[in-house]
Amino acid sequence: MAINPSPIRVLAVDDHALLLEGIAALIGAESDMILVAEASNGEEALAQFRLHRPDVTLMDLQMPTLNGIEAITKIRAEFPNARFIVLTTYTGDVQASRALKAGAQGFLLKARVHKELLETIRAVHAGQKRIPPEVAIELASHAGQDALTAREIEVLRLIANGNSNKQIAARLLVAEETVKSHVTSILAKLGAQDRTHAVTIGLKRGIIDL
Repeated sequence: MAINPSPIRVLAVDDHALLLEGIAALIGAESDMILVAEASNGEEALAQFRLHRPDVTLMDLQMPTLNGIEAITKIRAEFPNARFIVLTTYTGDVQASRALKAGAQGFLLKARVHKELLETIRAVHAGQKRIPPEVAIELASHAGQDALTAREIEVLRLIANGNSNKQIAARLLVAEETVKSHVTSILAKLGAQDRTHAVTIGLKRGIIDL
């Protein structure tokens, strides 16, 4: 392979130091790319992006302070041509859909970083999209389904935390009947048999996280 005289400049964003070390080692061994900066949350990512203007940013989704999707949205508001590869442990369609809408061009499952990182960086830098088959299948299988509303997601999250309908009503300052209506809608939209099943589906698809 011909050496690119202008290496691909990469920013890596993740709150797990070991993963960042692994990424740095992989990129450091390549002649056509260079790791210009690291960050451990979305706020740091924004600051480092402004400073270094990388060609490709590797972005974790689940981070403190500012999550990955919020960080992508903020960065692309300032730098519309920024290219992102989302690092994730989830194959869930909702997380993927949110990231795509925010402007991600690629997805990389963390379990495959060692095998697929370099190829994915090169592909996204070249203007291609990279979505793992598992994620693509999840996106396709739920395409056209009614999405949960923001309030329904809030109710599902409270259910996941062990709250009863009465407790949820008190938290949200609404009638218990309103909560029951939301729960009925959630079960129907998710194709869930009961509240526990709805939480399981919500976690698997990345609608909520604990």
